[in-house]
Amino acid sequence: MYDITIIGAGVIGNFIARELSKYKLNLTIVEKDNDVSNGTTKANSAIIHGGYDAKPGTNMAEFNSKGNPMFDKVCEELDVPFKRIGSLVLAFDDKDMKSLEELYNRSIENNIPDVEIIDGDRVVDMEPNINGDVKGALYSPTAGIIGVYELAIALAENAIDNGVDLKLNTEVKDIEKTDEGYKIFTNDGEIKSKYIINCAGVYADKINNMVAEESFKILPRRGEYYVLDKSASYITNHVIFQCPNEFGKGVLIAPTVHGNIIVGPNSQELNDDERNQTQTSRDSLEYIKKTALKSIEKIPFNNTITNFSGIRAEPSTGDFIIEELEKAKGFINVAGIKSPGLSSAPAIAQHVVRLVQEISGGLEENLAFNPRRKMIIFSKLSKEEKAELIKKNPRYGRIICRCENITEGEIIDSIRRNAGATTVDGVKKRVRPGAGRCQGSFCGPRVMKILARELNKDMEEIVKDGNKSNILTGKTKS
Repeated sequence: MYDITIIGAGVIGNFIARELSKYKLNLTIVEKDNDVSNGTTKANSAIIHGGYDAKPGTNMAEFNSKGNPMFDKVCEELDVPFKRIGSLVLAFDDKDMKSLEELYNRSIENNIPDVEIIDGDRVVDMEPNINGDVKGALYSPTAGIIGVYELAIALAENAIDNGVDLKLNTEVKDIEKTDEGYKIFTNDGEIKSKYIINCAGVYADKINNMVAEESFKILPRRGEYYVLDKSASYITNHVIFQCPNEFGKGVLIAPTVHGNIIVGPNSQELNDDERNQTQTSRDSLEYIKKTALKSIEKIPFNNTITNFSGIRAEPSTGDFIIEELEKAKGFINVAGIKSPGLSSAPAIAQHVVRLVQEISGGLEENLAFNPRRKMIIFSKLSKEEKAELIKKNPRYGRIICRCENITEGEIIDSIRRNAGATTVDGVKKRVRPGAGRCQGSFCGPRVMKILARELNKDMEEIVKDGNKSNILTGKTKS
């Protein structure tokens, strides 16, 4: 029997798993997909928000303000890319300026440091490509950008390094309360657990309803994005927002930690049965383009290298749901974690640990806990370091992805690690072959060959992402 089962291997579930691995517990993460970070985590804006936007007094406000300053240490420990580049919320008329004042007042109530309202001239000085009609902006210097799926993967790796089990391809079908805790019925057998932490993202309400009456609903919303080539990186140095509306923070323009530009998202309400519908559409992308051009008039959309979409979990309560169920003791919901959920994640994890301590009567510290996880990023090494590494392992001297300068050694490492890659996109999330200008048209087949060799599989068995996303169906020539 496990002490705790965490349902969902997104950034929230993995943060909680790592935080709980600091204690002597028998833990497992259960994930229905074939990889960690396959849901909302891999398809969002990858922004660490300053914390001025959330309504004071809410869970969103509390955990965003506490979570934001925690990322420097976490990312240093886990070797995850993170940059504090600051954000600007633009105002183009008097109504927008009034909105900035409201956001500024919220920043004061939320204890967000160094936020200020600046005039249009200073905005243009900071960002020369901004629309010259700008009247002012709210400047939040503590906002940042992060490699979000790299973070989720690193958290899972580190949790496993510290004793946590990970069960992929394991979908929860039902849950039964027992005298000892819970019995979890999955497609791959039963799991017994004293406690359950529900981090199932857009399916969190479905998991909740297995043990208790419905108390909230998750309303799925789809957001679509453009990713621009690194040649467009000149257009902005900060995260650029427009004034928020009833659907969220609106269309943003931001650098990524890897040097691209991301533009989006829109916000499209979906039906209950569309929670996995991540297609993009011409109309939605045209809306994003038209809206973004209000902020920066000359965005080189002709340099788009890919589009994508993700589903976010809009809670019917309007706020994060983080609590033990009153009628199902030992079952903790961590649900409705929409934006600023990523920014709040480390603080949410610490709060959940405190809940577990209260429920269990206390936890014993794991003195062997190791907070560190290290990646080899060949392109960032010195010439001397590269030569020494190639001498030890010649596979680091073979470039597989020309766009991102990714070596065979890095790809093999991403496969052999704990929570290692088993799919083409799994390798892409970890070390970026296929994330560049050609989007895998050159390196894709070579990555497949490496995966097949390392996993002892036939090429036809290698999938792009999900278990049914086959790339090859057979040989064209015998």
